[in-house]
This record gives sequence, C-alpha cells and structure tokens, in this order.
Amino acid sequence: MADWIEPPGKAPAFSLKSTTGKTVKLSDFKGRPVVLYFYPKDDTPGCTKEACAFRDRLSEIEGLGAVVLGVSADSVESHQKFTEKYTLNFPLLADTEHAVAEKYGAWREKNMYGRVSMGIQRSTYLIGADGRIAKLWKKVSVDGHDADVIAALQELSAG
Repeated sequence: MADWIEPPGKAPAFSLKSTTGKTVKLSDFKGRPVVLYFYPKDDTPGCTKEACAFRDRLSEIEGLGAVVLGVSADSVESHQKFTEKYTLNFPLLADTEHAVAEKYGAWREKNMYGRVSMGIQRSTYLIGADGRIAKLWKKVSVDGHDADVIAALQELSAG
C-alpha cells in the first residue's frame, strides 16, 4: 500500500479509460490545474453528492483554468450509467485494477462495522499546472468539499 503523495510531490502519470470512451492521461492537461478526486463507488449516497457538487460548480472550477477528473474502481459502463443518471459534465475514469488509486495512496484498508477490506478512500488531489501536488485532502467529508477545492484553486491562481 503506497503512502499519500504529500505536496509538493510530483503527481504520478496515469492513463485510464473514461466515460467518453477515450483514454485520459494526466499529461493531456499539462499546464492546467487538475482536480483529481478518488471516490469509493458509483451511485452511492456520498459519491453521488460529491459528484453532483462538482457538476454544479464546474463552471467556477473551469473559470479558474482547472479540470475535474473522478476516479473509482468501477467499470466504464458503470461510470456511463452514473454520468447519464446525474448528467455529470466531467469525465469519470475507470481504475478497475486500482493501480492509479494505489500509486496515489488512495487504495487503503477500510474498516466497516468490524469488517476489514481494501478499497478507495475518498480523497482529492489538487495537481498544479506544474504537475506537482498543490494540495491533498485525505478522508474527504463531502459537505463543503467543493467549496474547499475552489478556495484552493483560487489560492493557486493568485499565487
């Protein structure tokens, strides 16, 4: 299990299939900030709330020059259903082998009602235009997270 990549560490390169059917690479966004958020599962209450919050504030995020990418271990088909159901306006990436989640330290041991398993811990990386980690949120609480991300993007663009 990899450790978190703390700022100002370099963001590991990745290449994953997205809801658009295209393969998305981190290098596609060179020179732009990237909001890379890891979430446990499509169409579950917390994950839906988080995705819809990013959907609703995407124009503000894009206005700050950034892109949003959601990552979970669900399949492209699952992501497409989730995207259609909630009219999500940013790509979801299928990390079915959880290799990217592992690289970023988001694949962790979870304890649910005494049952220990491995899975994605809700977390967000703000990757600066320079390809370095500008900010990391571990164990994200969904409420207000979109506002925290926008505030960090504003700091980044002001800095």
